[in-house]
Amino acid sequence: MPGQPRADNRPPYARIAGHYRDLIRSGELAPGDLLPSIRALADQWQVSTATADRAMKLLRDEKLVNGIPGVGTEVMARPVSLASGSERHDRSSKTKSSWGVGEKSSGHTAGMVPAPEDVADALGIEPGEDVIRRSRVYRDAHGIVSHSTSWIPAEFAQVLPELARSERLKGGLSLDLIAEATGRHVAQRVDEETARIATARDLELLELEPDTVAAILVLTARFLDADGELLEYGVDLGGPGRTRRTTSEVQR
Repeated sequence: MPGQPRADNRPPYARIAGHYRDLIRSGELAPGDLLPSIRALADQWQVSTATADRAMKLLRDEKLVNGIPGVGTEVMARPVSLASGSERHDRSSKTKSSWGVGEKSSGHTAGMVPAPEDVADALGIEPGEDVIRRSRVYRDAHGIVSHSTSWIPAEFAQVLPELARSERLKGGLSLDLIAEATGRHVAQRVDEETARIATARDLELLELEPDTVAAILVLTARFLDADGELLEYGVDLGGPGRTRRTTSEVQR
């Protein structure tokens, strides 16, 4: 049987998927390489063909491999598109749309909710105070790009009640509408990126199976006006297998 992590209590299908996920991400398996057949996997790992097939399905769902009828399971080129809230804000300022090339958004929900502790800390309010929560899912041809949540001070619902309605905003992002209605524009942004093992809630939001073990990127952005007052706090959960890529000009 291929080497397994010590004290690995994951289900067999998750261990199999994890083994090949690591090989793909390390580059040992390159795009175009074929994985063993379902029968060969079942024999190697001493599991049923159903378990082996479930492991491959998990990798297909993560867009790491692709099943080709009559050929086998092929390693895909890894998706690289994962935009931050700041990049979406820049894009919307120019195009009035936050979508990247080939992207669409769905599942737009909104409402006034009690602020969780981490959100309250970011907004400078007490936990449990009212805050506007807007969320949506960005997708492209590879699947889910990210689950994006905007946390907005409750005061803005007075001038822009549509911010708390579960529908896609018209005329740009929430920050565009806030600037137009109040004259308060984004003057400073604070971006942070962290990596973590997906929590149960992360898995639910990214539409992954509950017992999936996956590392994800979490991108946060704090948007401040000229007086240093927070206009919005954004949190993006990147889909597994996604990579952040930035390009900078080098001055000589």
